[in-house]
Amino acid sequence: MTNTSPEENSRKATNGTEKLAAFVELLGLHHIMDCLKFSLSIYEVPPTSDENVTVTETKFNNILVRVYVPKRKSEALRRGLFYIHGGGWGLGSAALHDYDLLSRWTADRLDAVVISTNYRLAPKYHFPIQFEDVYNSLRWFLRKNVLAKYGVNPERIGISGDSAGGNLAAAVTQQLLDDPDVKIKFKIQALIYPALQPLDVDSPSYQENSHFPFLHKSLMVRFWSEYFTTDRSLEKAMLSRQHVPVESSHLFKFVNWSSLLPERFIKGYIYSNPNYGSSELAKKYPGFLDVRAAPLLADDNKLHGLPLTYVVTCQYDVLRDDGLMYVTRLRNAGVQVTHNHIEDGFHGAFSFLELKISHRLINQYIEWLKENL
Repeated sequence: MTNTSPEENSRKATNGTEKLAAFVELLGLHHIMDCLKFSLSIYEVPPTSDENVTVTETKFNNILVRVYVPKRKSEALRRGLFYIHGGGWGLGSAALHDYDLLSRWTADRLDAVVISTNYRLAPKYHFPIQFEDVYNSLRWFLRKNVLAKYGVNPERIGISGDSAGGNLAAAVTQQLLDDPDVKIKFKIQALIYPALQPLDVDSPSYQENSHFPFLHKSLMVRFWSEYFTTDRSLEKAMLSRQHVPVESSHLFKFVNWSSLLPERFIKGYIYSNPNYGSSELAKKYPGFLDVRAAPLLADDNKLHGLPLTYVVTCQYDVLRDDGLMYVTRLRNAGVQVTHNHIEDGFHGAFSFLELKISHRLINQYIEWLKENL
């Protein structure tokens, strides 16, 4: 009998679930996102307090959130962290076991109030709903009376998220810079293997990891297209690199990996100019060219105002180059960035708590927050 590693077992389970969901969709029974959503729901846990942290559920501006408050008494106001879960804008929730544990650990070890927000999901809801839900929830949290209620120091608030949650964290942090009604600004942002642009899905990391388990290229492209529409013609155009119209060609300078990636990640890959598509898709679904969906499209003037930033990228991840390009662009704009590249890391590593790498990355993340938030 062959012994398999926890990592191998996780890969097999993930791949099996995805294949089953794809088969059910092929039969015309259910949308793949709904199938995956159902399979994840068994891992949701109720908002249960423990000996260290009080956990409650409430609504911020009609958006369901979980609030994690340390039980030990504090003379001073606490740090605050606003967390956004991942799941390709169509899966996941703050109630998932792994996110619940991460929020508990963060609240306890940082002595911080953690807000873990939900948002409405694809395929029922598309961009900009997810962005707007997160932004409306965040604005509610940043109200002075809400911060006072939870004992949060308005000068020590940060935002964080993983994958699609990292995308939303980056996007709302940019949006906050231009919001005249919000006086409170973030001290830090922490982005965990974020998805930051759908214009070029043929960068070296997409090519190298196109069939890697957990998040392969075709699944990521499906996530991106579902964020904007259930019309699969966008997905097809993205896979053939024909979704961006020529009149938007100027945007490629913001995501040109040949000039933005460190040399060691290019590894001899040759950058080729995109094949421009018709204007029809962009007119129907303008979201994929919107900076609120693709934070890498922000110009340098916008980036310059962003707070101290922590970015996690993983070697075995189609989204690796998105994070790497953002690190380069932020530093070029004068933002102080701590970049933690995980050579043995893969997409979703924070969530595989049965693996040592998960605890290593979470410890590094919490230590950085402890020093900088």
